[in-house]
Amino acid sequence: MTDLSPSGEVHDTDLSIKEHIMPARELQEQLDTLREQLEHKPPMSESERDNLHELMQQIETKIQLEQATHEQDSSLADGVNLAVERFELEHPGIAGTLRSIVQTLGNIGI
Repeated sequence: MTDLSPSGEVHDTDLSIKEHIMPARELQEQLDTLREQLEHKPPMSESERDNLHELMQQIETKIQLEQATHEQDSSLADGVNLAVERFELEHPGIAGTLRSIVQTLGNIGI
């Protein structure tokens, strides 16, 4: 499917949709992996666990907003990068999943 933009350019909307849906689906799978990791109750403080749950909620909210408005905001990726640094030593599996999330956010343009 093609669309004509206001400037007269032709865009392949199917390609644009696929570019956002596939990474968004991958991102959802990564969030599910992170949830599973947290269900195994790794040794961390309740505050750290709450922070991760809040971060996951922010990611899901941002994905929905980005899909609806196509606005891009790098502050979410910055927050996930900070979480990677915070969990890298004591929880390398969680940090690895968070790194994958950062990469997927970048692929989506967030």
